[in-house]
Amino acid sequence: MTRIGFIGLGTMGAPMAANLLRAGHAVCGFDRSEAARRAAAARGIPVVDELARAVRGAEVAITMLPDGPDVEAVAAGPDGLFALLAPGSLLIDCSSIAPEIARRLARLGAERGIAVVDAPVSGGPGGAEAGTLGIMVGAEAEAYARAEPLLTALGRPRHMGPPGAGQATKLCNQIVVAQHLVAVAEAITLARAQALDPLSVLEVLAGGAARSWLMETFGARMAAGEANPAFRMRLMLKDLRLALEAAFAVGAPLPATALCASLMLAQAAAGEDELGHHAVVRVYERLCGQHRGQNGTERSA
Repeated sequence: MTRIGFIGLGTMGAPMAANLLRAGHAVCGFDRSEAARRAAAARGIPVVDELARAVRGAEVAITMLPDGPDVEAVAAGPDGLFALLAPGSLLIDCSSIAPEIARRLARLGAERGIAVVDAPVSGGPGGAEAGTLGIMVGAEAEAYARAEPLLTALGRPRHMGPPGAGQATKLCNQIVVAQHLVAVAEAITLARAQALDPLSVLEVLAGGAARSWLMETFGARMAAGEANPAFRMRLMLKDLRLALEAAFAVGAPLPATALCASLMLAQAAAGEDELGHHAVVRVYERLCGQHRGQNGTERSA
C-alpha cells in the first residue's frame, strides 16, 4: 500500500484515483472545485479541501491538471508540492503539458530530493474508468521503477526516456488524434454532399483499412451532431499549440497539424471550444452552408 495525494479530480482524475483505491493504495484527493470534490467523494474517494492536507504523510503525489502553468503553480509555488512533500517522495504528473515544463519540474524536484515523473495519458474517460489508459512516461530509470506499479493500476505505462519524453510522446499522440478527427469530418462531409447516409458510410469504412478507434468512438456522434465533450476542444487546441511550438523549436515542419489547429480554432471562434474535440465536423457544416444548434439540430445558414 502506498500513501498517495491525488491532485485534480475532474473527468479523468476522479476515476484514476478510484482505480488506485481499488488497487489497495491509500488515496487522499484534492481539487479546487467543490463540485469535483463532491463527485469524487460520491465515488468513495477520501477528499479534503486543502492541498497540504491531501499530501500530508504522502509518499507519492499525482497531479492531473489542465495545463502547464497549473502544474507549475501546484508543484513549484510557494506553498506547492515541492515545499510540502518530504525528500525521497515521488511526484507523478499525468497532465498534458509542454515537455520543457516537465524537464524544468524534474530539475526543481531533484534539487529538493523529489523525483518527478511525467506520465500523460491517452484513452479518454472510458479508459480512465476501465483502467486501460495508454501512459507515456518520461523519467529517470529509478523514478520509473518506483512509478510503474502505481501506473499499472491506471493502464499500460511505457518508459519513453528521460524527463520530458512522456510529454513529447503525448504531443505525437495528439497530432494523430486531431488528424483522425478531421479526416472523419471530411468523410462525413463528402458523404452528405454525395447524398449518402454518413452512418452507413462509416459502418463500411470500419470494416476496411480506414478503421480506427477514433472513428468508431466518435464517428456516429459526429454524424448525428452530438457534441458533448469526452475531451474539450480548448484542451485539444492547447495540445496542438504545444506540438507546434515544440516543432518550431526544433525546425520540424508539421503542415497537416497546423491545418488541423486552424480548423479547430475556427470552432473555438464560433464559441464552441467547450464542446468535444470531435465537434470539428461543425466547421465543415458551416463551410457547406449548414449550422447545428447546441442540441445538434440541423439548420440552414
